[in-house]
Amino acid sequence: MIEASSAFAKRLGMMAATAGLLLAFNIGNAAADAKFQNWIAEFRTTALNSGISAETYRRAFAGVTEIDPEVLEKARFQPEFTAPVWDYLDNRVNEESVATGREMARKYSRWLGAIEKSYGVDRNILLAIWSMETNYGEILKRDDVMRDAVRSLATLAYADKRRAKFARTQLIAAMKILQRGDIDRSHLTGSWAGALGHTQFIPTSYLAYAVDMDGNGKRDIWTSVPDALATAANLLRKNGWQSGQTWGYEVVLPAGRKFPAGSRTLAEWQKLGVVRANGKAFPSRGMKATLKVPDGRGGPAFLMTKNFFVIKAYNNADKYALGVGLLADQIAGSSGLQKDWNRPFTPITMKEREELQQHLTELGYYDGKVDGKIGSGSRNAIQAFQSRMGLDPDGHPSKEVLTILRKR
Repeated sequence: MIEASSAFAKRLGMMAATAGLLLAFNIGNAAADAKFQNWIAEFRTTALNSGISAETYRRAFAGVTEIDPEVLEKARFQPEFTAPVWDYLDNRVNEESVATGREMARKYSRWLGAIEKSYGVDRNILLAIWSMETNYGEILKRDDVMRDAVRSLATLAYADKRRAKFARTQLIAAMKILQRGDIDRSHLTGSWAGALGHTQFIPTSYLAYAVDMDGNGKRDIWTSVPDALATAANLLRKNGWQSGQTWGYEVVLPAGRKFPAGSRTLAEWQKLGVVRANGKAFPSRGMKATLKVPDGRGGPAFLMTKNFFVIKAYNNADKYALGVGLLADQIAGSSGLQKDWNRPFTPITMKEREELQQHLTELGYYDGKVDGKIGSGSRNAIQAFQSRMGLDPDGHPSKEVLTILRKR
């Protein structure tokens, strides 16, 4: 009895401690929510002074009662700046994204022709941006990705010191979009950072560049593909897009030679021994270009023209702009890079990556989507399998791992 009573007392003590922790957690959440609500109330003055009506503010924040913790988690990781170049591009420039791009080129041929005529931006660049931003609109269908834009931006404005100023500005702009009537409140959705629609425009960029291409009186980049692609084209044109010119060239560098930083004409680069990787001559030899070696001298090298840097007005990351350029070229019919990246493993196709994920699912290592895209979930599953097999747990989707999986 004494032992039983002691055990019972311990259980009571544990239950009380757990209840105490839960109570503290709930009180903490309640306090945080109260502070967030106070911030919302205080921000109203800023909004009204910026031209937002009281009714628009009420509609915008109706139902927004607490921050979105997933927004803060996603804010800590941006693959454009953290992933190796080959890892970033393998998920975005592949046989699937190319095939879908060509399909969309046929489906929207009439609109793409009209947009090219109006804005002078190559249709394949627009298709590549659409792919990179939302996988040709597929991301917009995913509730686990798309979020309430007002709540996301309010979360960042309130809780993310690095992005607070940016988020406040974007939040005001989002309410101006709502006030203008281009989209209703229930469809004002975006990414964790408040990027909107098929081509992921931050609200201030939307206000600056949005286009009603289909002529229905609304600049609807959420449901109108013509509006979304024309809006992207308008941004590029207004940031200096050079019509009829490429974004850059894959090149071969002379062995052992170093090059000082800065841009030169293509003719000057050629005199220094830099030639195109496909053996063709440089057109427009007076055009200036900048050398980029995103994977070091042992990987592919590129001469980037002005249009590459214009693409960066969309997303200020070299990997992003390179991905757009490479994908656009392949949608247009290019065979891809002449020289592959310095991956520390033998790469596999998109279909093979799907097969790899399927094997890992069947073995209980992976419970994510079987789509060939290798994210943290896939890498963790690969690492777990490699550890089980006594291999170096590098997490790479390699031919070597797939070969072993096929034998299981």
